[in-house]
Amino acid sequence: MADKKQKQKRRRPDSDDESELPFKNTLKPDRVILETLKKLLLATTTASSSTSKPLTLSDLNLAATCREVTDLSLSSVQSTIETLILQVTHSILSGNGFGFQVPSRASSNQLYVPELDRIVLKDKATLRPFAHMSSVRKTTITTKILALIHQLSLKSIHVTKRDLFYTDVKLFQDQTQSDAVLDDVACMLGCTRSSLNVIASEKGVVVGRLIFSDNGDMIDCTKMGMGGKAIPPNIDRVGDMKSDALFILLVEKDAAYIRLAEDRFYNRFPCIIVTAKGQPDVATRLFLRKMKIELKLPVLALVDSDPYGLKILSVYGCGSKNMSYDSSNLTTPDIKWLGIRPSDLDKYKIPEQCRLPMTEQDIKTGKDLLEEDFVKKNPGWVEELNLMVKTKQKAEIQALSTFGFQYLSEVYLPLKLQQKDWL
Repeated sequence: MADKKQKQKRRRPDSDDESELPFKNTLKPDRVILETLKKLLLATTTASSSTSKPLTLSDLNLAATCREVTDLSLSSVQSTIETLILQVTHSILSGNGFGFQVPSRASSNQLYVPELDRIVLKDKATLRPFAHMSSVRKTTITTKILALIHQLSLKSIHVTKRDLFYTDVKLFQDQTQSDAVLDDVACMLGCTRSSLNVIASEKGVVVGRLIFSDNGDMIDCTKMGMGGKAIPPNIDRVGDMKSDALFILLVEKDAAYIRLAEDRFYNRFPCIIVTAKGQPDVATRLFLRKMKIELKLPVLALVDSDPYGLKILSVYGCGSKNMSYDSSNLTTPDIKWLGIRPSDLDKYKIPEQCRLPMTEQDIKTGKDLLEEDFVKKNPGWVEELNLMVKTKQKAEIQALSTFGFQYLSEVYLPLKLQQKDWL
């Protein structure tokens, strides 16, 4: 009977007894942590002010010629398409058939530029001829997409990528095919994908100390409930950003975002919390960059302790290979890796039953990341990745829930901020 009572006294993993939370007694008063955050903000603001003009590709004397796109007006998109089609028509009338010179977005045609800390696209292009069995269908899809984009520019309206796909399901067969050609078309025309007026469905959300205008309507992100405000798919209608936040917290997963939003973490430590609920979408990447540049706030990232968490972080910071042609508009510089890092698993004594064994594919992905130049540039990232591959263990943010569902917001993040434990 005594043993039974003793067991009942033991704290369960989901216990709300805060006095027993691991490392909680090492936390300093919030005012001390806030002073640390203010110093981080000051350093970020000073660095932003001291940089007279951001480096661009044209400022660098690179051995390889690289391609970058810019925002184009609808009239410019329209005229560029018309010029392209006139060239195609002339080629057909001359008896030469037709095809499109499409910039190659293959990995071999991409380059990481350390000075810019992002991936860019080199200038290699390949011919996509109509009169060839291997490319006739893709050339037809390209022509169809160009025609649809021309319609959008004439009508000055936006459509989703899904709308675009359903204009000819039999031709496109799968949305991934129309999506891929859409990126090809943007690259061909030399414009950002948002210039084409084709948007993705709303995915990312934001909550916290941010006020901005959305197509003229003022949005206060502290009054949007725990679900937050959906990030507008067309960022060109977002403006007038104001904030008293000390930092931006970029969160990989929706579950962690909901926990922090419900706990009003942004009131205890003034911040803006944003997530794309997994893989970063274009709108969230554009929105994050806009916040970083306009508000001059440091960005701290909270991702899973696995290779894919770091890949997601790198997409926000250095760009994706799929959209390297638009990396200058989609990347957010100097994102700091706050957690969860492989070294945290032992540091915070996360139980073995809350850790997951890495699969062979996980290990391969981790090793591949170690070969990437943008990883090699950061010794801290290399050290953490090596530890991950060596231990063959990974963990999700939710592993911290073993100490209590609010451990993330009550102990882990405050302690990370207190210790300036970011890379």
